[in-house]
Amino acid sequence: MELQFLNIGILSWITFLPIVGMIIVLMLPKNKWNAIRWTSAIFTGIQVVLAVVIFANYNRALPGVNDINSFQFVEKVNWITVQSFPWVGKVDIDYFVGIDGLSVAMVLLTALISFIAVFASWNIDKAVKGYFALLLLLDTGMMGVFVALDFFLFYVFWEVMLLPMYFLIGIWGGPRREYAAIKFFLYTLFGSVLMLLVMLALYFSVTYVDPATGEKVHTFNMLLMMDPANYEPNSLLAGLHTFWRYIAYIGLFIGFAIKVPIFPFHTWLPDAHVEAPTAISVILAGVLLKMGTYGLLRISFPMFPDAMVYFAIPLAILGFINIVYGALVAMAQTDFKKLIAYSSISHMGIVVLGMAALNTQGVTGAVMQMFNHGTITAMLFLIVGVLYDRAHTRGLNEFGGIANQMPKYTGIVTVAFFAALGLPGLSGFISEAFAFLGAFQVFRWITIASTLGIVITAAYMLWTLQRVFLGSLPEKWKNLPDINGRELFTLVPLAIIVIFLGIYPSPLIELMNSSINHLVNFVSNGAGIPMPKP
Repeated sequence: MELQFLNIGILSWITFLPIVGMIIVLMLPKNKWNAIRWTSAIFTGIQVVLAVVIFANYNRALPGVNDINSFQFVEKVNWITVQSFPWVGKVDIDYFVGIDGLSVAMVLLTALISFIAVFASWNIDKAVKGYFALLLLLDTGMMGVFVALDFFLFYVFWEVMLLPMYFLIGIWGGPRREYAAIKFFLYTLFGSVLMLLVMLALYFSVTYVDPATGEKVHTFNMLLMMDPANYEPNSLLAGLHTFWRYIAYIGLFIGFAIKVPIFPFHTWLPDAHVEAPTAISVILAGVLLKMGTYGLLRISFPMFPDAMVYFAIPLAILGFINIVYGALVAMAQTDFKKLIAYSSISHMGIVVLGMAALNTQGVTGAVMQMFNHGTITAMLFLIVGVLYDRAHTRGLNEFGGIANQMPKYTGIVTVAFFAALGLPGLSGFISEAFAFLGAFQVFRWITIASTLGIVITAAYMLWTLQRVFLGSLPEKWKNLPDINGRELFTLVPLAIIVIFLGIYPSPLIELMNSSINHLVNFVSNGAGIPMPKP
């Protein structure tokens, strides 16, 4: 399927439109704050429209994963060619993009969160031009990760995202912003180096016959990397269940695990969240964390199915640690933002546990949780930002009785809190239920232990609700204004999505069902060994 405008495919438009907006923003006078803001809003708004067009025209029946003929909105043109590179031979790198059921929900999520982040940034008054230019560049980097099908292109987008996030935290963040930004940068860069090494190992292990010349050439094409028939017999990664394939899988896993983040690679996240501006925390939790789990599903699992199955139980254990450890640490927090940051670690553990099960229910729950957590946690960080803008403190023990002073705000908070703790009828419940249902079939005792996280999450969410919103209102907060129209504009659409998908999740499930079924079968068959039994 192709959707084009001016001979440019819709995936290129939705990916690079923010760059056009960034160029216009950079051309505007630096004191024209409103023009800069509205330019950013218009371009990210058009991106949302394009995401809706993709959603409406997406064929739910096509599987994708490793089948080039069933990817949709595909664009493939030669990007970089070096005819005779010493010791390497011909180097061919394509601009190759397309989406399937694993990526379409992430494209929708990225467009929505980026648009909302622009309005959440309306109060930024320091170097406004630079802030919005970097925000738009970040948008392109994130979107590119979810549409790239060439590993080299994927890596470029992955790295493009790193630079703006570093400056957005380091310049516009809180008192310890430099420390948080450097920590984020170093962690992510370490993961990127490991990813680069594995990418090069795959490149030199995989060849295909160039139809134009008939000669064998190496490739960064992800789909060709998934086919064992394309591995050179004596290459480093050829053959199932070999030492170097397991090492390569671990290298890739660490690169993606840092982004999720999976314990013990999580320590950068609370610092980054606490110091980042509200809108950047929304993007960080809503989209960036999902890039790690998406990378595992898109690259690690289908390229190394044998290693995935071999390490399934350790992966499930890491998911359990994330769920329970994240929830326990969240309960101990007195900083509102840090509590939400640790809750994200806990909820992303559910994604990891569902993925490790490698059955349709588990992976469906994992991908749904990626989308649903993106909307719920975006609401939670926006909620923290609303209160901080008024009170200039995030101390949970400094409040009380806010419901009397800010009733509309309290209503929105209640929806977000109950969605986060997995209340039936809201979107968090259905994705968690599917993830646990799939995991229980494979890792019975690990899953039973992991459900402790649900109880702890309910405890700290309800305790937070009690401390901040119930009881008597301190005298110093008696003049706090209720939530305003701009803030409602960022929160109400997310609340509608959370409620709608909680009542009727079928539209989201139908988007991914064919691809997830195909991925589960492909990885299970490619591994050559059965999944572990409970």
